Amino acid sequence: MKHAFVTGGSGFLGSNLIEQLKADGWRVTAMHRKTSKTDRLRSMGADLVEASLHDPDSMRAAIPNDVDALFHMAANTSMWRGGNAQQWKDNVEGAANIALVAREKNVGRMIVTSSISAYGYHQNTITEESEKRADDPRHHYLYTKKREEIAIRKEIDKGLDAVFLNPCAIVGKFDTSSWAQTFFLIDKNQLPGVPPGWGSFCHAGAVARAHIDAVEKGRCGENYILAGTDASFLEFFGKIAELLHKPVPKHTTPAFVIQSIAWFSDVWSRMSGKEPIITPEKATLVTRRVVASSAKAERELGYQSKVELDTMLCECRDWLVEQNLLEIK
Repeated sequence: MKHAFVTGGSGFLGSNLIEQLKADGWRVTAMHRKTSKTDRLRSMGADLVEASLHDPDSMRAAIPNDVDALFHMAANTSMWRGGNAQQWKDNVEGAANIALVAREKNVGRMIVTSSISAYGYHQNTITEESEKRADDPRHHYLYTKKREEIAIRKEIDKGLDAVFLNPCAIVGKFDTSSWAQTFFLIDKNQLPGVPPGWGSFCHAGAVARAHIDAVEKGRCGENYILAGTDASFLEFFGKIAELLHKPVPKHTTPAFVIQSIAWFSDVWSRMSGKEPIITPEKATLVTRRVVASSAKAERELGYQSKVELDTMLCECRDWLVEQNLLEIK
């Protein structure tokens, strides 16, 4: 029986991964923080172990000696400046720590969940050959994802076998904090506007499967972009509105308006100490065109990128309804 060690297993993508690993017959050991909710992990049959990315000794004790694959999926995805210091510790220092321990423990292969964000913003379609431009610390999440990769590559140079996967905008079940937030905003008629940007939307299940396939098929040190269906946010939000039986937006809101809302929200957050619904970082993301090609992942990993947007969104909605987090009227 193959043995997988997973960080971030209680999260959106991590839950999809563990579900598939267990279905494939893997033994799964899931690392969690003391404060993490572990009910879903238990129900999926994962073995639980408490450790911290900030404490290498705790990870040395937690990671078994017979691990075939270590999936590092834990990430701080905040796009609010109030969380920047913690995000650096989680994404960069934490990645450096677990990569070091993975090399010391001689794990079979480390699969790293990076992000398309590591490439920064481009006018054209992003490929693995594109320059990684995430060098502006004002866009801190992007900034840390590039530096996470740099930190892990230092351990690859010392003998670690690791592969990087760079998903785009992931949609599917088990989501409560990513695009699920758009469902909640539209359901409550609180959407501040439809941004004029574009994105590549990928299915959570297909992204999880690519992680598993990368264990055998990926090449050490390589990046694999996991893209999917390209769509404007007007189309994306419109489909969500249809699924919720809400009025379908017909027009986008100018970028400067969304950025202005984000700026005022950010000023207020400095006084309140609470993260606003839209931040300047989020405003930049949703008013740009961020589309990518997954041709390399399709060719080398067998990645299934052609999942219809309707299929992804219906899966997300149906799971939220099943969990009583959303009610369709």
